[in-house]
Amino acid sequence: MQKSITRDMTNGSPAKLILKFSFPMLLGNLFQQLYNMVDSIVVGKFVGKDALAAVGATGSLGFLIIGLAFGLAAGVSIVISQYFGAKDYDNVRKGFATATYIIIGSALIMGIIGFFSCRTLLEILNTPESIIDQSELYLKITFAGILGVSCYNGMSAVLRALGDSVTPLIFLAVASILNVVLDLLFVVVFHWDVPGVAIATIISQFVSAIGCIVYAMARVKILRIPLHEFKPDKTIFKKCIKLGIPVALQNSFVSISMTALQWVINGYEEVVIAANTVVLRIEQLVLQPGMSVGAALAAYAGQNVGAGRIDRARSGYKWASIIIIIFSVIMLPVMYFGGGLLMDLFTKKEDVDVVIIGIKAIRITCFFYSAVGMIFVSRNFLSGTGDIRIPMVMGFVEVICRVFFAVVLPNFIGFYGIWWSTALTWVFTAIVGIVREWTGIWKTKSIVQP
Repeated sequence: MQKSITRDMTNGSPAKLILKFSFPMLLGNLFQQLYNMVDSIVVGKFVGKDALAAVGATGSLGFLIIGLAFGLAAGVSIVISQYFGAKDYDNVRKGFATATYIIIGSALIMGIIGFFSCRTLLEILNTPESIIDQSELYLKITFAGILGVSCYNGMSAVLRALGDSVTPLIFLAVASILNVVLDLLFVVVFHWDVPGVAIATIISQFVSAIGCIVYAMARVKILRIPLHEFKPDKTIFKKCIKLGIPVALQNSFVSISMTALQWVINGYEEVVIAANTVVLRIEQLVLQPGMSVGAALAAYAGQNVGAGRIDRARSGYKWASIIIIIFSVIMLPVMYFGGGLLMDLFTKKEDVDVVIIGIKAIRITCFFYSAVGMIFVSRNFLSGTGDIRIPMVMGFVEVICRVFFAVVLPNFIGFYGIWWSTALTWVFTAIVGIVREWTGIWKTKSIVQP
């Protein structure tokens, strides 16, 4: 096993380990967001707000389908991290082989479902006629290339479970730069508009997937399995599915809530849809530190619970909470006063109405960054310990709250109720996770014996 790129997180300072592990993941997540951000910037600047709205209208549907496949990959990551923490390397190998079948199989199934159902789903969401054809084409291309993003995220999940957050970053950075180049080439030079950014994205994702897999197989000996042994293990398969399905359902609940919100948004004019698209892109960027710290905590908690070090796992939760709250407090004035500058990056000069709406939306949600940060921390911590049902419950709470507030609030405060519904949903969902961690029930949920 190559010690140089894997990391045992059962020893050392929890705060330092989480920060050191999450920093490469933060950079990787920022590069990941470049895919969507560059798509939006290029179509917003060089095509127009209708194209920007068309790309934005696909976000929740895309995650609804792809999130199910990602959930199964997360189940694999939990299993591998706990076996790695328990020093059970034989089952780590079996987990990796089993993961390969789960990730590829789920990606192909969900890709086919998404490809053939996207038009119907867009119609259910009341997508405006002016953008529905472009949105459908964007989704079809995205689902046709789902294998690339699934393989990259699956391989990344395995490596992070082993304590390596650097390798995924390297190849994601390369792919992100390639995506920028291809976006400009396909849209500005070839004038392929919305299909161009979708094609650029899937090409870049396949590059990152292939590079990450080849490099990992060369550097991590524990993952080198003879072909005749590369088969799914029934026991581990059941564990992966048992843990992965709740995460997949959690992802689906989150995406269903976002889809319901998109249905409300689609009832307004294209300018509101475009403004929401930009606000989501900006928020996705701002929320990356929370996602990164949460993902680092999942691997940290998994290894320590697998090793039987419960108090150390809880210490990691406390430090992750402190880190994310400090960051959220710092970002509040930055986003409140600087949101307009970010909105300008995505829009033409004449689309002033989009910018005005977006600034007001950002000034609503920026006060609640601590809440959404605690969602990431609590959800990932509980998942890593094996207490996987509560993150699913958190997803269900998110659906109920977002749908309720999104339907009710706009009746009183207009379309700005869209962003108030998001803010209030963050608060109620975070409370569920925080309370669960406080009870300590997660201490009994480990899937391995240390």
